[in-house]
Amino acid sequence: MLQAMEIEEAGEAERILQRLRVAVLVPCFNEEATIAAVVEAFRRALPEGAVYVYDNNSRDRTAEAAAAAGAVVRREAHQGKGYVVRRMFADIEADVYVLVDGDATYDAPSARAMIVRLVEERLDMVVAARVDHDEAAYRRGHRTGNLLLTGFVTAVFGRQFSDILSGYRVFSRRFVKSFPVLSGGFEIETELTVHALELGLPVAEVKTPYFARPEGSASKLNTWRDGFRILWTITRLYKSERPLRFFSIIGGLLGAASILLAIPIVTTFLREGVVPRLPTAVLSTGLMLLAFLMVTCGLILGTVTRGRREVKRLAYLRHRPPGAEKA
Repeated sequence: MLQAMEIEEAGEAERILQRLRVAVLVPCFNEEATIAAVVEAFRRALPEGAVYVYDNNSRDRTAEAAAAAGAVVRREAHQGKGYVVRRMFADIEADVYVLVDGDATYDAPSARAMIVRLVEERLDMVVAARVDHDEAAYRRGHRTGNLLLTGFVTAVFGRQFSDILSGYRVFSRRFVKSFPVLSGGFEIETELTVHALELGLPVAEVKTPYFARPEGSASKLNTWRDGFRILWTITRLYKSERPLRFFSIIGGLLGAASILLAIPIVTTFLREGVVPRLPTAVLSTGLMLLAFLMVTCGLILGTVTRGRREVKRLAYLRHRPPGAEKA
Protein backbone atom coordinates (compact mmCIF):
# COMPACT_ATOMS: atom_id res chain seq x y z
CA MET A 1 0.00 0.00 0.00
CA LEU A 2 2.77 2.40 0.98
CA GLN A 3 4.73 1.52 -2.16
CA ALA A 4 1.66 2.21 -4.32
CA MET A 5 1.25 5.63 -2.71
CA GLU A 6 4.90 6.43 -3.34
CA ILE A 7 4.54 5.42 -7.00
CA GLU A 8 1.43 7.58 -7.32
CA GLU A 9 3.22 10.58 -5.74
CA ALA A 10 6.20 10.08 -8.06
CA GLY A 11 3.85 10.00 -11.05
CA GLU A 12 2.18 13.23 -9.94
CA ALA A 13 5.59 14.86 -9.54
CA GLU A 14 6.50 13.86 -13.09
CA ARG A 15 3.23 15.29 -14.43
CA ILE A 16 3.89 18.56 -12.62
CA LEU A 17 7.40 18.85 -14.02
CA GLN A 18 6.37 17.91 -17.56
CA ARG A 19 3.95 20.83 -17.86
CA LEU A 20 6.41 23.46 -16.61
CA ARG A 21 9.16 25.43 -18.29
CA VAL A 22 12.07 25.03 -15.88
CA ALA A 23 15.20 27.18 -16.08
CA VAL A 24 18.33 26.36 -14.06
CA LEU A 25 20.35 29.55 -13.50
CA VAL A 26 24.04 29.21 -12.68
CA PRO A 27 26.06 32.40 -12.06
CA CYS A 28 29.78 31.67 -12.48
CA PHE A 29 33.16 33.25 -11.91
CA ASN A 30 36.29 31.14 -12.41
CA GLU A 31 34.58 27.77 -11.89
CA GLU A 32 36.34 25.78 -14.63
CA ALA A 33 37.04 22.93 -12.20
CA THR A 34 33.38 22.36 -11.27
CA ILE A 35 30.98 23.88 -13.80
CA ALA A 36 30.84 20.89 -16.15
CA ALA A 37 29.87 18.59 -13.27
CA VAL A 38 27.18 21.05 -12.13
CA VAL A 39 25.67 21.34 -15.61
CA GLU A 40 25.69 17.58 -16.15
CA ALA A 41 24.15 16.91 -12.72
CA PHE A 42 21.25 19.33 -13.29
CA ARG A 43 20.65 18.08 -16.83
CA ARG A 44 20.28 14.58 -15.38
CA ALA A 45 18.10 15.76 -12.48
CA LEU A 46 15.90 18.00 -14.64
CA PRO A 47 16.02 16.69 -18.22
CA GLU A 48 12.91 18.74 -19.10
CA GLY A 49 14.64 21.97 -18.08
CA ALA A 50 17.28 24.22 -19.64
CA VAL A 51 20.55 25.08 -17.89
CA TYR A 52 21.81 28.65 -18.29
CA VAL A 53 25.34 29.56 -17.24
CA TYR A 54 26.18 33.26 -17.01
CA ASP A 55 29.92 33.82 -17.03
CA ASN A 56 30.97 36.85 -14.97
CA ASN A 57 34.34 37.80 -16.53
CA SER A 58 36.03 34.50 -15.70
CA ARG A 59 39.76 34.34 -16.40
CA ASP A 60 39.72 30.58 -16.95
CA ARG A 61 37.79 28.27 -19.30
CA THR A 62 34.51 28.34 -17.35
CA ALA A 63 32.42 29.34 -20.38
CA GLU A 64 33.96 26.72 -22.66
CA ALA A 65 33.54 23.94 -20.09
CA ALA A 66 29.89 24.89 -19.50
CA ALA A 67 29.10 24.96 -23.21
CA ALA A 68 30.78 21.58 -23.75
CA ALA A 69 28.61 20.13 -20.95
CA GLY A 70 25.43 21.28 -22.71
CA ALA A 71 24.56 24.59 -21.02
CA VAL A 72 23.36 27.76 -22.69
CA VAL A 73 26.24 30.15 -21.97
CA ARG A 74 25.91 33.91 -21.76
CA ARG A 75 28.08 36.67 -20.29
CA GLU A 76 27.55 39.51 -17.83
CA ALA A 77 30.20 42.26 -17.80
CA HIS A 78 29.27 43.92 -14.49
CA GLN A 79 31.32 42.19 -11.82
CA GLY A 80 29.34 40.72 -8.93
CA LYS A 81 26.83 37.94 -8.30
CA GLY A 82 24.00 40.41 -7.76
CA TYR A 83 24.50 41.90 -11.24
CA VAL A 84 24.49 38.40 -12.76
CA VAL A 85 21.25 37.43 -11.01
CA ARG A 86 19.66 40.72 -12.12
CA ARG A 87 20.55 39.93 -15.74
CA MET A 88 19.32 36.34 -15.47
CA PHE A 89 15.98 37.33 -13.99
CA ALA A 90 15.49 39.93 -16.73
CA ASP A 91 16.55 37.78 -19.69
CA ILE A 92 15.12 34.32 -19.09
CA GLU A 93 11.46 33.37 -19.48
CA ALA A 94 10.24 30.31 -17.56
CA ASP A 95 7.55 29.11 -15.15
CA VAL A 96 9.98 27.95 -12.46
CA TYR A 97 13.55 29.11 -11.83
CA VAL A 98 16.26 27.15 -10.04
CA LEU A 99 19.15 29.34 -8.85
CA VAL A 100 22.32 27.48 -7.86
CA ASP A 101 26.02 28.24 -7.50
CA GLY A 102 28.48 26.67 -9.92
CA ASP A 103 30.82 25.25 -7.26
CA ALA A 104 29.39 21.68 -7.13
CA THR A 105 28.53 21.92 -3.43
CA TYR A 106 24.73 21.60 -3.81
CA ASP A 107 22.67 18.47 -4.41
CA ALA A 108 21.13 18.52 -7.88
CA PRO A 109 18.55 15.70 -7.31
CA SER A 110 16.94 17.79 -4.54
CA ALA A 111 15.73 20.24 -7.19
CA ARG A 112 12.85 18.00 -8.24
CA ALA A 113 11.40 17.80 -4.73
CA MET A 114 11.84 21.56 -4.29
CA ILE A 115 10.00 22.31 -7.53
CA VAL A 116 7.15 19.91 -6.73
CA ARG A 117 6.68 21.51 -3.32
CA LEU A 118 6.75 24.99 -4.88
CA VAL A 119 3.98 24.08 -7.34
CA GLU A 120 1.82 21.89 -5.10
CA GLU A 121 1.73 24.44 -2.27
CA ARG A 122 1.63 27.48 -4.61
CA LEU A 123 4.78 28.91 -3.03
CA ASP A 124 7.01 31.63 -4.42
CA MET A 125 10.38 30.56 -3.01
CA VAL A 126 11.81 27.32 -1.67
CA VAL A 127 15.22 27.64 -0.01
CA ALA A 128 17.62 24.71 0.28
CA ALA A 129 18.71 24.72 3.92
CA ARG A 130 22.20 23.25 3.87
CA VAL A 131 23.05 20.10 5.83
CA ASP A 132 26.80 19.59 5.47
CA HIS A 133 28.05 16.08 4.77
CA ASP A 134 31.74 16.99 5.11
CA GLU A 135 33.36 18.98 7.89
CA ALA A 136 35.20 21.05 5.28
CA ALA A 137 31.99 21.91 3.45
CA TYR A 138 30.87 24.61 5.85
CA ARG A 139 33.74 26.56 7.39
CA ARG A 140 33.33 27.62 11.02
CA GLY A 141 33.55 31.33 10.20
CA HIS A 142 30.88 31.06 7.51
CA ARG A 143 28.63 28.99 9.79
CA THR A 144 28.93 31.53 12.62
CA GLY A 145 28.34 34.45 10.27
CA ASN A 146 25.27 32.75 8.80
CA LEU A 147 23.80 32.15 12.27
CA LEU A 148 24.38 35.77 13.32
CA LEU A 149 22.93 37.22 10.12
CA THR A 150 19.98 34.82 10.18
CA GLY A 151 19.24 35.87 13.76
CA PHE A 152 19.48 39.53 12.81
CA VAL A 153 17.02 39.09 9.93
CA THR A 154 14.64 37.23 12.28
CA ALA A 155 14.82 40.06 14.83
CA VAL A 156 14.30 42.75 12.21
CA PHE A 157 11.70 41.19 9.91
CA GLY A 158 9.98 38.79 12.27
CA ARG A 159 10.21 35.48 10.41
CA GLN A 160 12.85 32.81 10.85
CA PHE A 161 14.87 31.13 8.14
CA SER A 162 17.53 28.70 9.22
CA ASP A 163 19.82 29.47 6.26
CA ILE A 164 19.31 32.88 4.68
CA LEU A 165 22.64 32.73 2.81
CA SER A 166 21.91 29.54 0.87
CA GLY A 167 22.74 29.93 -2.82
CA TYR A 168 20.35 27.14 -3.85
CA ARG A 169 16.75 28.29 -4.31
CA VAL A 170 13.68 27.65 -6.44
CA PHE A 171 11.43 30.56 -7.45
CA SER A 172 8.07 31.09 -9.08
CA ARG A 173 7.82 33.31 -12.12
CA ARG A 174 5.87 35.93 -10.20
CA PHE A 175 8.69 36.22 -7.63
CA VAL A 176 11.41 36.60 -10.27
CA LYS A 177 9.58 39.12 -12.43
CA SER A 178 8.54 41.33 -9.50
CA PHE A 179 11.87 41.31 -7.66
CA PRO A 180 13.83 44.58 -8.00
CA VAL A 181 17.43 43.39 -7.66
CA LEU A 182 19.48 46.16 -6.01
CA SER A 183 22.51 44.30 -4.66
CA GLY A 184 25.67 43.85 -6.68
CA GLY A 185 27.52 41.11 -4.80
CA PHE A 186 27.08 38.13 -2.48
CA GLU A 187 24.48 40.02 -0.44
CA ILE A 188 21.92 39.07 -3.11
CA GLU A 189 20.77 36.08 -1.01
CA THR A 190 19.91 38.41 1.88
CA GLU A 191 17.96 40.67 -0.45
CA LEU A 192 16.00 37.72 -1.87
CA THR A 193 15.04 36.65 1.65
CA VAL A 194 14.04 40.13 2.79
CA HIS A 195 11.94 40.70 -0.34
CA ALA A 196 9.92 37.55 0.41
CA LEU A 197 9.47 38.44 4.08
CA GLU A 198 8.59 42.06 3.42
CA LEU A 199 5.79 41.22 0.99
CA GLY A 200 4.62 38.27 3.09
CA LEU A 201 5.11 35.81 0.22
CA PRO A 202 4.50 32.08 0.75
CA VAL A 203 7.90 30.42 1.18
CA ALA A 204 9.43 27.24 2.57
CA GLU A 205 12.73 25.57 3.38
CA VAL A 206 13.84 22.08 2.39
CA LYS A 207 16.87 20.45 3.97
CA THR A 208 19.39 19.36 1.34
CA PRO A 209 22.90 17.88 1.43
CA TYR A 210 25.82 20.28 1.22
CA PHE A 211 29.22 19.06 0.08
CA ALA A 212 32.79 20.33 0.23
CA ARG A 213 34.23 21.98 -2.84
CA PRO A 214 36.11 19.56 -5.11
CA GLU A 215 39.89 19.73 -5.12
CA GLY A 216 41.16 22.56 -7.29
CA SER A 217 38.14 24.77 -6.62
CA ALA A 218 38.38 27.81 -4.33
CA SER A 219 35.63 29.85 -2.68
CA LYS A 220 35.18 33.45 -3.85
CA LEU A 221 33.52 34.42 -0.54
CA ASN A 222 35.59 36.47 1.91
CA THR A 223 34.24 35.83 5.41
CA TRP A 224 34.85 39.31 6.87
CA ARG A 225 34.46 41.52 3.80
CA ASP A 226 31.32 39.87 2.49
CA GLY A 227 29.94 39.41 6.00
CA PHE A 228 30.13 43.16 6.60
CA ARG A 229 28.61 43.82 3.19
CA ILE A 230 25.69 41.52 4.00
CA LEU A 231 25.22 43.16 7.41
CA TRP A 232 25.27 46.58 5.74
CA THR A 233 22.68 45.35 3.23
CA ILE A 234 20.39 44.22 6.06
CA THR A 235 20.76 47.62 7.76
CA ARG A 236 20.08 49.44 4.49
CA LEU A 237 17.02 47.31 3.79
CA TYR A 238 15.78 47.86 7.34
CA LYS A 239 16.08 51.62 6.81
CA SER A 240 14.19 51.48 3.52
CA GLU A 241 11.52 48.94 4.57
CA ARG A 242 11.04 49.97 8.24
CA PRO A 243 11.88 53.69 8.17
CA LEU A 244 9.68 54.72 11.10
CA ARG A 245 11.30 52.15 13.41
CA PHE A 246 14.80 52.88 12.08
CA PHE A 247 14.63 56.65 12.49
CA SER A 248 12.68 56.38 15.76
CA ILE A 249 15.55 54.36 17.23
CA ILE A 250 18.02 57.06 16.18
CA GLY A 251 15.66 59.75 17.47
CA GLY A 252 15.28 57.94 20.77
CA LEU A 253 19.06 57.71 21.22
CA LEU A 254 19.49 61.41 20.41
CA GLY A 255 16.63 62.33 22.74
CA ALA A 256 18.11 60.25 25.57
CA ALA A 257 21.51 61.92 25.09
CA SER A 258 19.83 65.32 25.13
CA ILE A 259 18.00 64.58 28.38
CA LEU A 260 21.17 63.27 30.05
CA LEU A 261 23.01 66.46 29.15
CA ALA A 262 20.08 68.63 30.24
CA ILE A 263 19.49 67.11 33.70
CA PRO A 264 22.42 68.79 35.52
CA ILE A 265 21.74 72.08 33.70
CA VAL A 266 18.06 72.13 34.67
CA THR A 267 18.90 71.07 38.24
CA THR A 268 21.40 73.92 38.60
CA PHE A 269 18.96 76.43 37.10
CA LEU A 270 16.16 75.42 39.46
CA ARG A 271 18.50 75.60 42.47
CA GLU A 272 20.55 78.69 41.64
CA GLY A 273 18.63 80.45 38.87
CA VAL A 274 21.56 80.44 36.41
CA VAL A 275 22.69 78.39 33.41
CA PRO A 276 26.38 77.73 34.09
CA ARG A 277 27.20 75.70 30.96
CA LEU A 278 25.63 77.48 27.97
CA PRO A 279 27.44 75.38 25.26
CA THR A 280 26.12 72.19 26.86
CA ALA A 281 22.62 73.67 26.95
CA VAL A 282 22.85 74.56 23.26
CA LEU A 283 24.10 71.04 22.45
CA SER A 284 21.26 69.48 24.43
CA THR A 285 18.70 71.62 22.59
CA GLY A 286 20.22 70.74 19.22
CA LEU A 287 20.15 67.02 19.99
CA MET A 288 16.49 67.19 20.97
CA LEU A 289 15.64 69.05 17.75
CA LEU A 290 17.50 66.38 15.77
CA ALA A 291 15.56 63.70 17.64
CA PHE A 292 12.24 65.23 16.58
CA LEU A 293 13.58 65.61 13.04
CA MET A 294 14.48 61.90 12.90
CA VAL A 295 10.98 60.87 13.96
CA THR A 296 9.47 63.26 11.39
CA CYS A 297 11.67 61.74 8.66
CA GLY A 298 10.52 58.28 9.72
CA LEU A 299 6.86 59.27 9.46
CA ILE A 300 7.31 60.75 5.97
CA LEU A 301 9.43 57.90 4.66
CA GLY A 302 7.00 55.37 6.15
CA THR A 303 4.30 56.74 3.85
CA VAL A 304 6.65 56.55 0.86
CA THR A 305 7.62 52.98 1.74
CA ARG A 306 4.00 51.92 1.94
CA GLY A 307 3.47 53.25 -1.59
CA ARG A 308 6.55 51.39 -2.85
CA ARG A 309 5.36 48.19 -1.22
CA GLU A 310 1.96 48.51 -2.89
CA VAL A 311 3.63 48.96 -6.28
CA LYS A 312 5.79 45.85 -5.74
CA ARG A 313 2.73 43.90 -4.64
CA LEU A 314 0.82 44.93 -7.76
CA ALA A 315 3.78 43.89 -9.94
CA TYR A 316 3.79 40.55 -8.14
CA LEU A 317 0.04 40.03 -8.63
CA ARG A 318 0.30 40.57 -12.39
CA HIS A 319 1.66 37.01 -12.69
CA ARG A 320 -0.12 33.74 -12.01
CA PRO A 321 0.85 31.29 -9.25
CA PRO A 322 3.42 28.59 -10.13
CA GLY A 323 1.88 25.88 -12.25
CA ALA A 324 -1.27 27.85 -13.08
CA GLU A 325 0.02 28.72 -16.56
CA LYS A 326 -0.29 25.14 -17.75
CA ALA A 327 -2.87 23.80 -15.32
